[in-house]
Parts: sequence; structure tokens; C-alpha cells
Amino acid sequence: CRIEYHFGEFGNYSLVIKTLSTSTQTVSCDLIINEGPINSYLPILFAFLVYMGILAILIAGRLLMKIDPVRNWVYKKLNPRETDRMINSELGSPNTTDSINCDPPPQSWSSGSQQRLRSLDTFRGLSLVIMVFVNYGGGKYWFFKHESWNGKLHFPSALFFRFVFIMGTSIALALGSMLRWGSSKWKVLRKILWRSFVLILLGIIVVNPNYCLGPLSWDNLRIPGVLQRLGFTYLVVAALELLFTRADSGTWEGRFPALQDILPYWPQWIFILVLETIWLCLTFLLPVPDCPRGYLGPGGIGDFGKYPNCTGGAAGYIDRLLLGEKHIYQHPSSGVIYQSTMPYDPEGILGTINSIVMAFLGLQAGKITLFYKDQPKQIMSRFIIWGIVMGVISAILTKCSKEEGFIPINKNLWSISYVTTMSCFAFILLLLIYYLVDVKKWWSGAPFLYPGMNSILVYIGHQVFANYFPFKWKMQDSQSHAEHLTQNLTATTLWVIIAYILYRRRIFWKI
Repeated sequence: CRIEYHFGEFGNYSLVIKTLSTSTQTVSCDLIINEGPINSYLPILFAFLVYMGILAILIAGRLLMKIDPVRNWVYKKLNPRETDRMINSELGSPNTTDSINCDPPPQSWSSGSQQRLRSLDTFRGLSLVIMVFVNYGGGKYWFFKHESWNGKLHFPSALFFRFVFIMGTSIALALGSMLRWGSSKWKVLRKILWRSFVLILLGIIVVNPNYCLGPLSWDNLRIPGVLQRLGFTYLVVAALELLFTRADSGTWEGRFPALQDILPYWPQWIFILVLETIWLCLTFLLPVPDCPRGYLGPGGIGDFGKYPNCTGGAAGYIDRLLLGEKHIYQHPSSGVIYQSTMPYDPEGILGTINSIVMAFLGLQAGKITLFYKDQPKQIMSRFIIWGIVMGVISAILTKCSKEEGFIPINKNLWSISYVTTMSCFAFILLLLIYYLVDVKKWWSGAPFLYPGMNSILVYIGHQVFANYFPFKWKMQDSQSHAEHLTQNLTATTLWVIIAYILYRRRIFWKI
């Protein structure tokens, strides 16, 4: 019996098989719908309309506030004495920029003559807001869940990567700024070491999925993690950039001035290529007990159950060997479909090599904005070129397929094809945000700008308070997409509001 049918969510179905002829072995297959499915996407549509309505109200309010009579009437109602004083004073009517603009004065975000790029904070904030929503459950929709293994680029696939990518971009701008302001390289190195140490410490002690086992549960403490990987990646890339960065980002006087953001830093590229060679050699040449060499599968019942204990191949083996099975992630996403029982950590040791490569590509985006400042066309054209180059490399590595190719796209392994594919998307997305926010100034970056400027606080806060009201409450129907979506969007929106309040009060948690 062979039948194809698109099953709806929460529907109840029966498959009736009847033998029509015993001599010819003919059967009939009928699918009976006992209970019709629901339209599980209606809550998303409703939420979209609600947020679009709020956005429309805010835009309309902002436009109305630009009309002098309306603005003066509002200020008079809110604070009549102060409004009368300002109107009657020599200053005249309140200035729109001074009174209602939620953006900080330009001088407060300037570094010398170069103004802070709002597109970077917007890019970071957009990634963070989506990450918070996904971590809270994503409304229990399948496309907001992490993929089980190869090929499928679900929404969460690009979130952590964007963090790593934009971190590399920020490194280029921050180190150049500190050196231009006269900080010595030793002083900057101490800051790099301290920031890396704090990130790793926060990841191990505060944001740790095994914290529910009780305090000081060292026997089951997970050593790798998101902040740990960010901290170590930051340490390597920032130190590498510090060795070769220049206090001035003027035009390179050597040959091929069009490559001034690449050629002077050839030792960095050699270092990155050596790192990637190490990843390739360990991944495809390291002998793993009872597993085929170069295995990239999920283990369990994958590959017809031939290699049940080989989850992650060399990457999983290295983590279990060096860190111990109890100190890595115990419930990998591969366990859902492939029923793998071996612990595997998606933030493990071997994958960190490629996260360094990711951050280095983000560093390249930062160098482009430095070397071609005040030349938006040059910046955008180079973003396009890098996006195309990364896309071509991905097409070659994967043979334009989901599951096949030389190296499949795999977020759990942080494969090099995953790096190049996500880099392609990141360069294009950064290009769009840069064009809208910093070039045309059609978009202020709100509301993503605010959590982007307090990313560490929002990330740690949403993890620590995930199970506390008002970020979570007991639901009437745990299977309802509407209830999950309401809860997850409410929690995410609260963190955006918190970030906005902190932004208005000029409170920023920096490490």
C-alpha cells in the first residue's frame, strides 16, 4: 500500500486497507479523516497583525509629533509649566530632535570623527531577539526548532552564527578605536584576556543547562557552551587582530590598493588556513574507535544503525575523550529523529575552530567598513562580492544538495560548508541593514537596536529568568500553539522593553 497525503496538525486519521483480489494481490488504500486538522498558522498570522498594528500606531504617532501644534499640545498636557517656559523662552518651540527623538546625541556615540555604526547593533539585536524567542520555545513550531543533523537550515541555524559573525565585525572597529585613542597594545590585550575570561566564567557558572542538578554539581557540569565558545573565539580573533592592526586605517600604499583590507594581513589568513587544515585533518583522518574514518553522521539509527555510538564522528570523540561524557551536552538534537544515545555537544572543541573562522570573516566585514569609511558604495559592493564568494564555495562543498556533497551543511558539527553558507547570508543581511540604517537612514534600527546594545545582559537575563513570571506561566493547554506563541512573544517583547528602558537611562552592561 503506497499513499501520499499531507497530514494537518492535530488531525485524526485512519488508513483502511482492503483486499480486492487474493489471486492478484490487489488492495485498496483509503484514508479517512476522523477529525479535521486545525490551521496551526493562524496564531502566527494574528501575532503578525498585532505587531504590525502596534508599529503603525508608533509610526503615526511619530509623524503627528512632527507637527508643531500637535507636539506643543501634547507637551503642554504632559508638563504644562515646562512647556510654557520653553515656548516663552528665547529657545522658541521645542525642537523635535531634542524632545522626542529616542536616539542618543551623535556625540555620545562617536569615536573621534567616526560615528558609531547603528547597523551593527541592529544586526546583533535582531539576531538576539530571534534567539531569545527560539530559546523560549518559538511557539512550538517545527521551523523554530534546531535541525536534527544535516542539511536543513531552520531559523535557529543562523542565530548563534550571526552573533559570532558580528562579534568579529565589532572586534575590528573596537580595537582600531582603542588604538587611535592612544591605548597601548598591552593594555588592550589585558582587556581582551579579561573579557574572554568573564564570558567563559559566566557560561560555565551562570548559563549552564545542568544547573538544576543543584549548586556545585561538578560531576555533571557542562564545560562547553555558547558563552564559552564566544569567549574563546573572541580571545583568538581579537588577539590575532591586535598583532596586525594599525592605529590608523588610512589607504594602504602598497600594490593592489583595492585589496588594502586583505593583503597587509596575509599572516592572519595563513593562520586561519592552518586552523581550517587542522579541522579538516582531524575530522576526516583521525581514527575513531569502532567508527569509520571521516564519519559525519548522527549515529543512532542513522546510516541503517551501522554506527550507533559514532555520533559526530571525530568531533564527538574528541569531546568525550578530553572533557568526559558527563561534562558535555547530554541531549543532542540528533536524539529526536535518529534516537542516538551518545552525548554530543554542538559547542564542542573541534567546532570551535570553525567558529573562529566565522568570527574572522566577520572581522573582514569590520575591516571593510574601516578602510572604506565614508564610501558606502565601496562597502556595499564588497559585501556583495564576499557574499557571492562564500555562496560559490558553499555550492562546491555541498554540490548544491541538502544531505550530500563533499561536506554537508551541519550546524551541530559547525562544518566549513555551514560557515560559508551562513557567511553568505550574513554579508547580504548586513548589507541590507547597513543600507537602510546607516546609508539612507530610512530605519533607526528600533526596536532591535536596544537589545543589540545590551546583548550580554539580555542573553544572560533571558536564560536565568526563563522559568519565572512574567516570562513564563502555567498554560491551560500545553499543546496549543496560540498559548505557547503568546507566552514566548510576551517574554521576548519584555526583554526588548527592558533593553529600551536601559537604553534611555544610558545603562549598558559591558564586559
